[in-house]
Amino acid sequence: METKQVILELRTKNGLSQDALAQKAYVTRQAVSRWENGETVPNTETLKLLSKLFDVSINTLLGSPRKLVCQCCGMPLDDSAVSREKDGAFNEEYCKWCYADGAFVYASLEELTDFLVGHMSNEAFPPEQARAYLEAQLPKLGHWARPEG
Repeated sequence: METKQVILELRTKNGLSQDALAQKAYVTRQAVSRWENGETVPNTETLKLLSKLFDVSINTLLGSPRKLVCQCCGMPLDDSAVSREKDGAFNEEYCKWCYADGAFVYASLEELTDFLVGHMSNEAFPPEQARAYLEAQLPKLGHWARPEG
């Protein structure tokens, strides 16, 4: 879905006219009309404001162009799993289980790996195989990646 469709759908779902959304977003009704016609896209600050207003991520507002993955555990992210900062703003880098209220839950890669092995392993994916997989994949994620050099 394109940004224009997302904004129109969210506005109507929330029972807002273009004028009402314009007032809440501190823009003109014409600006809202241009977004919904696909002529323009809201600027970064307005996207942040719309994200809070509609309680969706900026990625969702932009039509989900990126496939988000938690940069701590590797879990696919959607708006229901995205973490939040202390002020309630979305943090699209991490899931809500790895990063809660502005703080990381796991102190080390080993702690996270132990937790995940306990929850991921089963008859088809034994603990040793799960651990080997996680030890190969997790260090590639942004939170655990070690700078070269």
